[in-house]
Amino acid sequence: MRTKILRRSEKKRLKEEEREQRLRDREVARHRRRRNRPYTFVSAFFILIFVSLIGYLIYFDAVKSDDFINSPYNTRQDTFSDRVVRGSIQSSDGEILAQTNVSEDGTEQRSYPYANIFAHAVGYDTNGKSGLESEANFQLLTSHSFFLEQMKNEFLGKKNQGDTVISSLSADLQTTAYNSLGDRRGAVVVIEPSTGRILAMVSKPDFDPNTIAENWDSLINDENNSSLLNRATNGAYPPGSTFKIVTALDYFRQKGSLEGYSYLCQGSITVDDHTIQCYNGTVHGQEDFYSAFAHSCNCAFADMGLSLGGDSLRSTAEDLLFNKALPLNSYKTSRFSLDKNSPNPLVMQTSIGQGNTLVSPMHMALITSAIANDGVLMKPTMIDKIVNNSGDTVSETEKSEYKRLMTSNEANILGKLMKNVVENGTASALNGRGYTVAGKTGSAEFDENGSSHSWFVGYSNVDDPDIAIAVIVENGGTGSEAAVPVAADVFDAYYFD
Repeated sequence: MRTKILRRSEKKRLKEEEREQRLRDREVARHRRRRNRPYTFVSAFFILIFVSLIGYLIYFDAVKSDDFINSPYNTRQDTFSDRVVRGSIQSSDGEILAQTNVSEDGTEQRSYPYANIFAHAVGYDTNGKSGLESEANFQLLTSHSFFLEQMKNEFLGKKNQGDTVISSLSADLQTTAYNSLGDRRGAVVVIEPSTGRILAMVSKPDFDPNTIAENWDSLINDENNSSLLNRATNGAYPPGSTFKIVTALDYFRQKGSLEGYSYLCQGSITVDDHTIQCYNGTVHGQEDFYSAFAHSCNCAFADMGLSLGGDSLRSTAEDLLFNKALPLNSYKTSRFSLDKNSPNPLVMQTSIGQGNTLVSPMHMALITSAIANDGVLMKPTMIDKIVNNSGDTVSETEKSEYKRLMTSNEANILGKLMKNVVENGTASALNGRGYTVAGKTGSAEFDENGSSHSWFVGYSNVDDPDIAIAVIVENGGTGSEAAVPVAADVFDAYYFD
């Protein structure tokens, strides 16, 4: 009996010792975990960084690598020319715009059959690159020839033929715009609103890309002409009365309607000792909104601007991408400077497209294109597709929306205002030509003598728009004098040639 009691007591003691040992082990484990916790966090952190790097490398290789390789700042592309003959650039209507001629001794010469006509749009490939030569450099120096042909050329030590870039540019419209602008300075941009395809882009003064190397020094030192400057995308001009499109949109947004507006134009308006006149002091008399827009009445729009205020005008202007990035590879950011503290004279001037506002012809073409496309701006493009030397398609550019700049209703209202400009206003020369046009003229003063740049922006086939256009003729006077005839030539070429 005594032995059993001793055994029970021994078992109980052993169990107690085991329990105490488990408690000690748990405490040791907890202490170890607390001590190792910082190391665990550091290890997890580095594992996360490692996994993130692997993920980014996979993403970069699959998605972004071509963008970096195709960057105009990537000098690695130049090494591709050791193995590939630079491909050709063609217009959408099949014309050769740039090609590389290879002589019997292997010497390569880049040539531009249209010379000055596509100077800024197609660009050059000597002394740097510009235009499509820069934008499509990677594609032009990449060959998708049949693989057996590539293997044969590699074996023989011959270069493969680079791919061909089929641009959206129309040789017919480009030539028409170029010839219509003549020897005057300025720019013309033509866009297909429903797709964003750029059909023409002319800038003058220009240059011959065939002789860019020998004329380089004189071109870069010629400050009077700035022939290398693409005025279409990088020009900065006061928008003149074409800006009344922005003022009209802001008025509609604030008031909710254009109906009921009335203004008695007496040829001038004076506020805070600052006077604004209508063109040539014209007295328009009693006007509603539509007639004020059609006649481009400065007094009415200066009065509107005062009622809207600088802050509201700034908000609407920035909705239309003033002070904002444009969906282009190279451009001049358009400038708008009004705010709620701007003085009345500056508000009045800005409302009619003067003041400190500056804009490029391309930007005005994009705004007009969005109006024609129910308020949606499509991403502008100059490349339709890439084909190999056998004519097989390598890739095609898909149209895509860039941004909605305004509602469909707002675009419809602006379209009606612009159509009335053609039917009853300052762009009446475009009326009754076999197609319908909506547009806005502009006279943008640029010096103290009252000299003006001539503007026109608009689009054709109003009910189902085909093309949108922006024209500026430097020192051309009123919009109806110089810019409208250029637009008319382009529209006629589109519909009748």
